[in-house]
Amino acid sequence: MLCPLCKIPLQAAERHGVEIDYCLQCRGVWLDRGELDKIIARAAQHYTNNAYRDSDFPQFDSTKGQQATPRYPDKNDKGYLVEIFDFDD
Repeated sequence: MLCPLCKIPLQAAERHGVEIDYCLQCRGVWLDRGELDKIIARAAQHYTNNAYRDSDFPQFDSTKGQQATPRYPDKNDKGYLVEIFDFDD
């Protein structure tokens, strides 16, 4: 398949079970029907599984100056979507 913008052949890569076509010249990303839905579903599952649950937090009273703990863990590694669309490795 040719890039709709550059008219050069697209490269294909499979990431986490999703086939992604991308252009080496303009860096455009092209998805087949249903591929975006797969990416969204897998990203939602990934981030939901890594989120803290309400039960992970002690009860706190904001009137006493207690700070809320961030809901999502602070990760130093790449996120799911970065892994999907990072073609430089």
